[in-house]
Amino acid sequence: MQVERKICFPKGRKLKIMQVSDPQDMHFVRKAMIKMLDKAYDTVKPDLIVFTGDNVHGNHLDENRLGMSTKDVGKIKKNMKKAISYIAEPLEKRQIPFCMIYGNHDDLNPISKQEQADLYKDYKYFFGLNSDEPELDCDTYNVPIYSSDGKKIKFNLWMLDSAGKDDGTGKGYSYVKKEAVEWYRRKSDELTKENNGEKVPSLMFQHIPIPQTTSLFTECEADDKDAVKWRGSDGKPYKLDLTKAKGYAAEYPEVCEADFGQLEAVKEKGDVCALVFGHDHPNSFIGEVEGVKIIQSPGASFRSYGIPRSRGVRVFEIDENDPCSFETYEIGYFDLFGENAKTKIEYFMNADEYDYKRAILLGSLGLAAVVAIVLLIIFL
Repeated sequence: MQVERKICFPKGRKLKIMQVSDPQDMHFVRKAMIKMLDKAYDTVKPDLIVFTGDNVHGNHLDENRLGMSTKDVGKIKKNMKKAISYIAEPLEKRQIPFCMIYGNHDDLNPISKQEQADLYKDYKYFFGLNSDEPELDCDTYNVPIYSSDGKKIKFNLWMLDSAGKDDGTGKGYSYVKKEAVEWYRRKSDELTKENNGEKVPSLMFQHIPIPQTTSLFTECEADDKDAVKWRGSDGKPYKLDLTKAKGYAAEYPEVCEADFGQLEAVKEKGDVCALVFGHDHPNSFIGEVEGVKIIQSPGASFRSYGIPRSRGVRVFEIDENDPCSFETYEIGYFDLFGENAKTKIEYFMNADEYDYKRAILLGSLGLAAVVAIVLLIIFL
């Protein structure tokens, strides 16, 4: 059951927030991701976990292990509950508070956002969500973070829905709604007023990047070693412009389909230290667009696409006395377990991009085993 939860800066040290984006798995999970997340939790010891969408692989929850699908909504909901348990129960066990927003894959099934929210609310350490603004999606809300003495709001997290239309069709918007941008403006003013006229510094989390993120990419030659896997909407090859951003990118940003002035609102209010995204699994970089810091975080899923460098989480370490000068870094699978024969084999046996090669390898091994048995029968 969801309980009232007040997040405060810890006394004598920085607040640690871990962003887990795109775990995107099913009711039969790939255990390499859970092992990676467990290791990350125990290594970093975060104060708060923020799931930034595609928390489950929603459009495959109707499937069994053989790929056969069901139309039974009750069965799909049961599968979703199981999929959520894989990411929620480790945090319950460790007593780490966590909150979330949805991604496009969370929506691609007949279970509504509110029904999904009710499944999250079964966990004691889950908190957040919107219950006061009916024009907004339930995952558009804010998380105030109080001073270490609990008396004053010192920081804030904006959690914005950018997922698909909540009608069970898998079609519709993938953007931050106009109503959400207007709500941000209002709520920002309210927090400033409550804070004696001082703006409350914040991070703004959403699943799908804003359209302006593409300005951090530059056109390049098709054979450029840094050219991203997919071309831009104009059909031209691009790469991350390292004069504008630091990090890496293996795909061109898949951004919100519409823009209702979100970046303009952020610039006007001046309280957002950075916009933070998920969605583009093999990208991890930090740049600046029109004076606003942009942070792209990698995906955690082994069930969906990625690259060896990218699978992992992002950590924010925030100083109560200077919150906008936060430190942020990513921790990947090989950072946590080392890069050796054992971890490379485990990665190969779990990562989505090796599905085809695994099938060939296992098929070849199976055929070799059959041949060996036949030869033994013949010659023994």
